[in-house]
Amino acid sequence: MSMPLQRGVSGGVRVSDSSDDLRDSQMKDKSEKEGHLTLRFPFAFLFTSNSNTQSTDPYSARTRHRLMLLFLKISLVLIVVLALAGSFWWTISISTTSRGHVYHNYRRLQEQLVSDLLDIGEISAGPTRWKELEYCSVDSENYVPCFNVSKSLDRFCGPGGSRQECLVLPPVDYKVPLRWPTGKDVIWYHNVKITADEVLTSGSINKRMMMMDDDQISFRSASPMFDEVEDYSHQIAQMIGIKNDNFIEAGVRTILDIGCGYGSFGAHLLSKQLLTMCIANYEASGSQVQLTLERGLPAMIASFVSTQLPYPSLSFDMLHCSTCGIDWDQKDGLLLVEVDRVLKPGGYFVWTSPLTNARNKEDIKRWNFVHDFAESICWTLLSQQDKTVVWKKTVKTKCYSSRKPGVGPSVCSKGHEVESPYYRPLQMCLGGTRSRRWIPIEGRTRWPSRSNMNKTELSLYGLHPEEVGEDAANWKANVRDYWSLLSPLIFSDHPKRPGDEDPSPPYNMLRNVLDMNAQYGGLNAALLEAKKSVWVMNVVPTAGPNHLPMFLDRGFVGVLHDWCEAFPTYPRTYDLVHADNLLSLQTSQRRSSCSLLQILTEVDRLLRPEGWVIIRDTVQLVEAARALTTQLKWEARVIEVESSSDQRLLICQKPFTKRQSI
Repeated sequence: MSMPLQRGVSGGVRVSDSSDDLRDSQMKDKSEKEGHLTLRFPFAFLFTSNSNTQSTDPYSARTRHRLMLLFLKISLVLIVVLALAGSFWWTISISTTSRGHVYHNYRRLQEQLVSDLLDIGEISAGPTRWKELEYCSVDSENYVPCFNVSKSLDRFCGPGGSRQECLVLPPVDYKVPLRWPTGKDVIWYHNVKITADEVLTSGSINKRMMMMDDDQISFRSASPMFDEVEDYSHQIAQMIGIKNDNFIEAGVRTILDIGCGYGSFGAHLLSKQLLTMCIANYEASGSQVQLTLERGLPAMIASFVSTQLPYPSLSFDMLHCSTCGIDWDQKDGLLLVEVDRVLKPGGYFVWTSPLTNARNKEDIKRWNFVHDFAESICWTLLSQQDKTVVWKKTVKTKCYSSRKPGVGPSVCSKGHEVESPYYRPLQMCLGGTRSRRWIPIEGRTRWPSRSNMNKTELSLYGLHPEEVGEDAANWKANVRDYWSLLSPLIFSDHPKRPGDEDPSPPYNMLRNVLDMNAQYGGLNAALLEAKKSVWVMNVVPTAGPNHLPMFLDRGFVGVLHDWCEAFPTYPRTYDLVHADNLLSLQTSQRRSSCSLLQILTEVDRLLRPEGWVIIRDTVQLVEAARALTTQLKWEARVIEVESSSDQRLLICQKPFTKRQSI
């Protein structure tokens, strides 16, 4: 009824000015009508006709116009307020009634966002697409972020220690490493940063085994120096009481070699099915870690300075230090406490140093401190011959409570006990004593059966045989597919597909493999079962579930790492980098401090020329990564795994690009 009334008000009748009575009568009638209308529709005066108002008040049109604008503004504000209030109420109701559903779809929304942004970027970039990253300067050939920042041996990944946003080129005379096992004994001189004087410098047995031969560095297994390493290994076995040098029967499988020289001790132990991880400080030239990795042996940068190693408690069966340059008597024995933390119950600490055979008063004092401190943390001195000493860690936690008051460091409290620390400050307390994994090495399953855990063993990590068994079966199939695809033919117009009849690459095509998201260690186990000549650096991202203790106990090697930081190794380290659902894991982090391009740029730094990258993830994230390979100058191809799967494979190969000589 308001609309007819509105139209009636606006349509007044014009009357002659000569009839005052008639005008008064009409004005009275009109006032009554307007009063009646105002009661029913209080804002009707805003919609009266200008023609009528001009005859009564010359200023009324302007006033009504302003009032109308004011009314519209107020109405708009009310609408916005109501909309915001409704949206807020809807958000609250969703968060209280459908929180689980929203969280379940959070990752899918993120992936869709990545896909949409990718599409927008492709459209906006047009034919030019993304700009390729530039090459780093020649000074960056051996650049290691987080370690190249100061003279200190400490790792620093904060502001100023971050990685470069460029591609690291190999040295001018770089050559693709020789295949395994030849590459274990011969490496190219120009592939690593070392001087001739450093090669010839005398030192430990491991270092003296190097010989220069034109443009090669040789570690001749037929040389007299090799006999010294074999004799040294035999001496250690005798001191422990191992017959026929059979370390496996004594429960030894994994060894942490501190200051490993150039890996010759670990290379020799490979023949005994022992896996040795070399760690050493960052070195600008003549790096022990770089040369060891170039030989195809496990190694990473790590140091006993101020932080705990990125390994869980109870990780290794043996720790070895042969003239490793660490003063174990310093810091009141704090460094020996860290050795104890990563050593399994019943494990061995082997130390070779002139200090163990001291003659002068000062050295005798230092040796006595180490001897007494080792006894205070429940280590048993098994034997001492020449410059070598072997201790055995206790298998009984009761030993710690039976010590005299004030003797040795205390056992870590629950608040200080972190099974897998990530570069935490060193702790002056004994860790791992509360762990369910406190199992003597002699009581563990022997290698290689150790890699396949039974139901009881898996229960220590909260896992079931069914899920681990299914994971193992999947990785066996995946390895077969992967190996058939590692050929440049994959990038042709008619690429290979998994299971094609073309000849597969040789078993020794790869040696150093990096698994960026190792999960249960399934890739490592499948590669070994397929008898591929590889070792795998299993990485557990700090952003995901921590299964690192489990596959270290399986007899593999690995480390905890945050992929928004640079990996602690030198450029050109790995033949294959594998990332299974790592991108999904990283994008699920709401506060991720790095981009996908930064992660892939770090992969490029780690990868050897002509090395391979395999990424398995959702379609959206694989496509996002594929688009970025243009900036990295990689060859790339997306492979459909199964028609019903929402995952894809991205196979990439890094080109061998040489820097032009000046």
